[in-house]
Amino acid sequence: MSISSAFVLYCVIWWMVFYMVNPLWQRSQQEDGHVVPGTPASAPVDAMVKKKAIIATVIATVLFVLVFMVIQFRWISLEDVSYITPPAAQK
Repeated sequence: MSISSAFVLYCVIWWMVFYMVNPLWQRSQQEDGHVVPGTPASAPVDAMVKKKAIIATVIATVLFVLVFMVIQFRWISLEDVSYITPPAAQK
Protein backbone atom coordinates (compact mmCIF):
# COMPACT_ATOMS: atom_id res chain seq x y z
CA MET A 1 0.00 0.00 0.00
CA SER A 2 1.43 3.37 -0.97
CA ILE A 3 1.62 6.27 1.47
CA SER A 4 -1.06 8.20 -0.40
CA SER A 5 -3.42 5.19 -0.33
CA ALA A 6 -2.82 4.82 3.40
CA PHE A 7 -3.52 8.52 3.94
CA VAL A 8 -6.78 8.38 1.97
CA LEU A 9 -7.85 5.22 3.81
CA TYR A 10 -7.14 6.86 7.18
CA CYS A 11 -9.12 9.98 6.20
CA VAL A 12 -12.12 7.93 5.09
CA ILE A 13 -12.07 5.88 8.29
CA TRP A 14 -11.65 9.04 10.43
CA TRP A 15 -14.62 10.80 8.84
CA MET A 16 -16.83 7.72 9.11
CA VAL A 17 -15.98 7.41 12.81
CA PHE A 18 -16.44 11.15 13.36
CA TYR A 19 -19.92 11.04 11.82
CA MET A 20 -20.80 8.18 14.18
CA VAL A 21 -19.38 9.94 17.26
CA ASN A 22 -20.81 13.38 16.45
CA PRO A 23 -24.40 12.82 17.67
CA LEU A 24 -23.23 11.51 21.05
CA TRP A 25 -23.65 13.77 24.09
CA GLN A 26 -25.72 16.32 22.14
CA ARG A 27 -27.92 18.61 24.20
CA SER A 28 -30.22 20.90 22.23
CA GLN A 29 -31.11 24.46 23.19
CA GLN A 30 -34.70 23.33 23.68
CA GLU A 31 -33.64 20.66 26.17
CA ASP A 32 -31.48 23.22 27.97
CA GLY A 33 -34.41 25.64 28.18
CA HIS A 34 -32.70 28.61 26.54
CA VAL A 35 -33.13 29.13 22.79
CA VAL A 36 -30.98 31.90 21.31
CA PRO A 37 -33.09 34.12 19.01
CA GLY A 38 -32.41 33.44 15.34
CA THR A 39 -31.34 29.82 15.87
CA PRO A 40 -33.40 26.64 15.67
CA ALA A 41 -34.43 25.04 18.93
CA SER A 42 -32.63 21.87 17.89
CA ALA A 43 -29.23 23.62 17.68
CA PRO A 44 -26.70 22.18 20.14
CA VAL A 45 -25.77 24.12 23.25
CA ASP A 46 -22.16 22.91 23.19
CA ALA A 47 -21.06 20.81 20.23
CA MET A 48 -17.88 19.53 21.98
CA VAL A 49 -16.16 19.20 18.59
CA LYS A 50 -12.65 19.00 20.05
CA LYS A 51 -13.59 16.14 22.40
CA LYS A 52 -15.37 14.28 19.62
CA ALA A 53 -12.45 14.80 17.22
CA ILE A 54 -10.03 13.34 19.77
CA ILE A 55 -12.29 10.33 20.34
CA ALA A 56 -12.69 9.86 16.58
CA THR A 57 -8.91 10.06 16.12
CA VAL A 58 -8.24 7.36 18.72
CA ILE A 59 -10.90 5.00 17.35
CA ALA A 60 -9.94 5.67 13.70
CA THR A 61 -6.27 5.01 14.43
CA VAL A 62 -7.06 1.62 15.96
CA LEU A 63 -9.35 0.71 13.06
CA PHE A 64 -6.82 1.93 10.50
CA VAL A 65 -4.06 -0.21 12.01
CA LEU A 66 -6.32 -3.27 11.86
CA VAL A 67 -7.37 -2.61 8.25
CA PHE A 68 -3.78 -1.82 7.24
CA MET A 69 -2.55 -5.09 8.74
CA VAL A 70 -5.26 -7.06 6.93
CA ILE A 71 -4.34 -5.43 3.62
CA GLN A 72 -0.55 -5.44 4.05
CA PHE A 73 -0.17 -8.99 5.33
CA ARG A 74 -2.98 -10.35 3.13
CA TRP A 75 -4.83 -11.98 6.03
CA ILE A 76 -7.96 -11.86 3.85
CA SER A 77 -7.71 -11.97 0.08
CA LEU A 78 -10.10 -12.49 -2.82
CA GLU A 79 -9.21 -16.19 -2.86
CA ASP A 80 -10.44 -16.50 0.75
CA VAL A 81 -13.89 -15.26 -0.22
CA SER A 82 -15.30 -18.08 -2.32
CA TYR A 83 -18.23 -16.22 -3.86
CA ILE A 84 -16.05 -13.56 -5.48
CA THR A 85 -14.16 -14.52 -8.61
CA PRO A 86 -11.23 -12.26 -9.44
CA PRO A 87 -11.54 -10.62 -12.87
CA ALA A 88 -8.37 -12.33 -14.08
CA ALA A 89 -9.88 -15.77 -13.36
CA GLN A 90 -13.15 -15.08 -15.21
CA LYS A 91 -13.43 -16.51 -18.72
